[in-house]
Amino acid sequence: MTIAKAHQIVVIGSIWGIKNIFHSLVAILTTLLVITTIYLTQDRGEKLSQKVNVSIDSLSSSKCDLFSGKWVFDNETYPLYKENQCSFLSDQLACEKYGRKDLSYQNWRWKPHQCDLPRFNATALLERLRNKRLVFVGDSLNRGQWVSMVCLVDSIIPSSLKSMQSIANGSLNIFKIKEYNATIENYWSPLLVESNSDDPVNHRVPERTVRIKSIEKHARYWTDADYIVFNTYLWWRRPLMNVLWGSFGDPNGVYKRVEMLRVYEMAMRTWSDWLEVHVNRNNTHLFFVSMSPTHERAEEWGATKGDTCYKETDMIAKEGYQGRGTDPKMMQVVEKVLDDLKTKGLNVQMLNITQLSEYRKEGHPSIYRKQWEPLTQEQISNPNGYADCIHWCLPGVPDVWNELLYAYIFNQ
Repeated sequence: MTIAKAHQIVVIGSIWGIKNIFHSLVAILTTLLVITTIYLTQDRGEKLSQKVNVSIDSLSSSKCDLFSGKWVFDNETYPLYKENQCSFLSDQLACEKYGRKDLSYQNWRWKPHQCDLPRFNATALLERLRNKRLVFVGDSLNRGQWVSMVCLVDSIIPSSLKSMQSIANGSLNIFKIKEYNATIENYWSPLLVESNSDDPVNHRVPERTVRIKSIEKHARYWTDADYIVFNTYLWWRRPLMNVLWGSFGDPNGVYKRVEMLRVYEMAMRTWSDWLEVHVNRNNTHLFFVSMSPTHERAEEWGATKGDTCYKETDMIAKEGYQGRGTDPKMMQVVEKVLDDLKTKGLNVQMLNITQLSEYRKEGHPSIYRKQWEPLTQEQISNPNGYADCIHWCLPGVPDVWNELLYAYIFNQ
């Protein structure tokens, strides 16, 4: 009897010991799993950035010119998103929604001659933008690039973790990604300096006037951003501009008509002076987008005089083609201003999208967009007269502009 009880105690003790060991192992494995999960989560953004940086470093080492290349048809990996998958696509740019049937404009990939652009990775970009602001500042073409960037990341973000907000009388639109505490923003400032076209809705005026020395009204909204993408070109296309010394509504203000190129240079100097004094060079990365070409005169690419981009379905094949929808003298002004800033220790990266966009006469909305006012019978009978050959369909050309921006963001 004593031996049997002793044997029972040993067996029970053994079972109890095994249970203790099992629970200890479970606890250890659970702890290891938690630690590993935390590590991988924290390390994910760094690894994604490193992966992209490897690709970018190879571009730099090969002295690759990202802006010199050709368009390659690619209907397997392009478009990078579907029009109906973007929650915030503007009706001005939604060409498929408004009846466009030929959708091949969505399937072209830009291929630099000496290298490849890194594949756009929305998760990697959002990791890079964690706790940061990316702001697009400029006109409606700049706004189109902002919409493109929002569409490029929109599909991977749950609806409960994103929001769109408009402040500053509608001038500043903020797309917020809550999980990353990141924002992708657009600020309406078509001439960069203060003007009578600063209202984001009611900005069509017969005589355009700029306060050539005034930029603080706009700059206070974007100066402290981490990445800023500027443009200004479209709204300057006229021989003379009204320049105001003083304030709007001030009876003592001085107005003068000045040749456009001279006014453009003065505005760019005001902009560069502000950057030099107010931008934090350690935190803020600056970009300037070159002229976006228009395709309003079909005779420039050998088609019928009087026609526009309306009905165009093919791009321009001639390498180096340049139409008259751009003004090289204006870009020379920009290049000089950026060179001067560089000598002062402030680098602004030019995104030279002009030549690659010149080929894409078929990429504009043409008549396939929302018309803000009812068309007249005269307009309906002559679609060339109201076709939009300035802005770009999405998905489309501005997505490539953002692929270039993406490459430089990871190169800095």
